[in-house]
Amino acid sequence: MTDSVAELARRRNAIPSEPEPVAELPQRILRSGWTWLLLGMTILYAAAATWLLTDIASSLKIDADTTGLNVSAMRQSAWLALPTVVFWTVVFLLADRYRPQRFVIWFLTLGWGGAIAVIFSYYINTWAADHLAIGGNGNPASSARVAIFVAPFVEEAAKASVIFLIAIFARYRLTSKVSTMVLAGLSAAGFAFTENILYYARVIIFASTSIEAGDAEAALNEVVWLRGFWTAFGHPLFTMMTGIGIAVALRTHSKVVRILAPLIGYLAASFLHMFYNSQATFAQGTMQLIMYFGVAVPMVLSAVVYVVRQILLEGRRIRSRLVDYTQLGWLPETDPLVMAKLRLRLWALMVAITRGLKPFLATVRLQRALTELAYLRDGEVRGLYDRAAIARERQLVELARELRRTAISDPRGMKLDLPRWRRAKPVSFGLPNYPGPAGIGGNWPAPVTTPQVGSGHSAVDPNWGPPRG
Repeated sequence: MTDSVAELARRRNAIPSEPEPVAELPQRILRSGWTWLLLGMTILYAAAATWLLTDIASSLKIDADTTGLNVSAMRQSAWLALPTVVFWTVVFLLADRYRPQRFVIWFLTLGWGGAIAVIFSYYINTWAADHLAIGGNGNPASSARVAIFVAPFVEEAAKASVIFLIAIFARYRLTSKVSTMVLAGLSAAGFAFTENILYYARVIIFASTSIEAGDAEAALNEVVWLRGFWTAFGHPLFTMMTGIGIAVALRTHSKVVRILAPLIGYLAASFLHMFYNSQATFAQGTMQLIMYFGVAVPMVLSAVVYVVRQILLEGRRIRSRLVDYTQLGWLPETDPLVMAKLRLRLWALMVAITRGLKPFLATVRLQRALTELAYLRDGEVRGLYDRAAIARERQLVELARELRRTAISDPRGMKLDLPRWRRAKPVSFGLPNYPGPAGIGGNWPAPVTTPQVGSGHSAVDPNWGPPRG
């Protein structure tokens, strides 16, 4: 296979190429496409956040007589909404442990949900509300129809669009349901963060300008607890449905499933969102508690169980795919067991970091290479890659063999090489007890006693002797 044909096959399978060896780190950073993607998306998100503060926040209607959010209310709302987004971000990043995404992809999805998706949703929902408006009483735009029948479809499409973009341009990075659910959850967490800021700021201004709100602090705390704690699962749970559909489409060879799976996932997310908005609007009192503890909480628990089960299945998949290489003699028999258990992978990293930066970086790269090798083999088994994957397999096996010289590949039985923070206390020994070696070369002087005179035995009888013959 010529170089041009091999390159075309690699691009057709979306397999990454081997980076050119560059001597210096700054050159590697400047030549990486991820660096420029991070820079471009940072500028885009900064512009979108500025637009949110200047246009949307200033035109947001509070009540019939008040319009616009001030900077003080937005700043206070941001601090109130921060714990929720931090919690969900940590949860999703911890779930993405077998093959964690690049920081750029995490930032891309979180920022997309917090900036781009909010802007799209706001203007499309406003446009839909204007088209539903009628003259006179009973204006549908002022009722819950937009929130129930329009907003769920618009918001779920806006949040999940970044997952579709990643699936188009970097589908090699999306290797499992866990990967897409994590990215969908991050996008939803960013969306909920910005939405909570707008909601909290509206409550702050309304409670401070209207006597109907009563205690302003109590009204704000009620909304914060409702959106930031009790129903904080809403957006991540909904968008995860679309993420599951995209994952099913990416890991199948059937063209029909590739089309239907994302559509079904998106519709499931939209209908769940619609059901949530309708119950939040119409359910009151006892019915609201029944719907929360009887429907919402079981759904959340089911989602948690499903995610944990998928994480465990990922470990089994990695082990079974790496076994194929151990049977061929390309990898040692310990790799499938170590790479399949998060506990052993974490322990290997902990042992490596106590031995220096170089072993730690080598261990990280080794785990990433072997995990990518397992998912590459899984794609071959599923018929997702053709013979173009063989070259990438060879690169990963050679890379693992090279890194194994420095990395911690099997941490079982190894201990942390922790530094001694305190100097060992010197041990003092007492004087030796008598008797001991005396004289030259000894450690204790010879005892001084009165010299003995004679042998100390009784005198010999002079008549004693042998018998006379």
